[in-house]
Amino acid sequence: MDGMSAVGDRPRARPDAAGRAERPLRILMVAARFLPDMGGIETHVNEAGRRLAAAGHQVTVLTTDRTGRRPIAEMRDGLEILRVPAWPRQRDYYLAPGLWGALMATDCDVVHIQGYHTLVPPLAMLAAIRKRVPFVITFHSGGHSSPWRNRIRALQSALLAPLVRRAARWIAVSRYEADRFSGEMGLPRERVAIVPNGAGLALDGAAGEASATEPLIVSIGRLERYKGHHRAIEAMPRLRARRPGARLRILGEGPYREELERLVARLGLGDCVEIGAVPPAERGRLAAVLRSASVVTLLSDYEAHPVAVMEALALGCPVLVTDGSGFMEMAERGMVRTVPLAASPEAIAEAMLATLAEPGGRAPLALPSWEACAGQLEAIYRDVGRDR
Repeated sequence: MDGMSAVGDRPRARPDAAGRAERPLRILMVAARFLPDMGGIETHVNEAGRRLAAAGHQVTVLTTDRTGRRPIAEMRDGLEILRVPAWPRQRDYYLAPGLWGALMATDCDVVHIQGYHTLVPPLAMLAAIRKRVPFVITFHSGGHSSPWRNRIRALQSALLAPLVRRAARWIAVSRYEADRFSGEMGLPRERVAIVPNGAGLALDGAAGEASATEPLIVSIGRLERYKGHHRAIEAMPRLRARRPGARLRILGEGPYREELERLVARLGLGDCVEIGAVPPAERGRLAAVLRSASVVTLLSDYEAHPVAVMEALALGCPVLVTDGSGFMEMAERGMVRTVPLAASPEAIAEAMLATLAEPGGRAPLALPSWEACAGQLEAIYRDVGRDR
């Protein structure tokens, strides 16, 4: 299989800053999940990848399909998307033996491995080494709802370290992540590039405004226990004691939905809590929901540099998060309000009330853009090519 055959005519070379002609790059991004699955890595690959494609590069996304119902190959927004089957269907291990053959058959100048925490990255690294194509890796670390999986993360990093150290470049999405993985995997910290996620959502039409008397709390993120949606739900009875009209919108999909619905029913909050995602293709609608929020929360156990929070901040939303992992960099810059991870429902409700009481009209924040993200990645790929 020729992985680039569906791309069409090769884009023309364009001059660099010094006027020299640089040929377009053939970039292969490998990710365990991609659209229509939703999540931070999926958004990162799509937003950065389509901008690289618009700049004239050939960008292929090699990903997996656990459903058995998605196209094996398709074009979307200038990206060629290749999918291979993965198992098991109901777990997030992503055992995908077909990925080896697909990667070996795809002509590329650089392989960019997105994420480190499934079975896809080590197989992709081994294939790139065997193919003698340089690879870079962005860690995209996140939490997990399984205590057992969290306990073995250090062991997982140790086992992966020999492969990871063979990468041409290492990329972190935050300073926290760069510090963590340089320590865990023995990487020279000064050589770990930081390329943060971008921010930016376009509104479709007029966005509804939050009501001063009936505040809307939006808790955003995949429906996993570690994302902390249950903390927002548990705070609602205390919040509504002070603000009776307050409502909560849980914005996401995932395996923890039934547990969250049971919690809503047990607390008698069925009339003021809504759970459900906005389809990934409806980005304007997502922006409208966020823009209507009085407060956006992500009370997660762990985040490196969450895309969802960046998007909320770009829309001027007040954001409340927990006080650990990559959130601390945002807190240091005054971008978010924090609450301790172990905070009680009463304390979380008080933090929500304090955030609601903040004056409106926040000054625009200097946030990284997806254009900047794509530009930094292109520079890294060029450097890798020159090194080679």
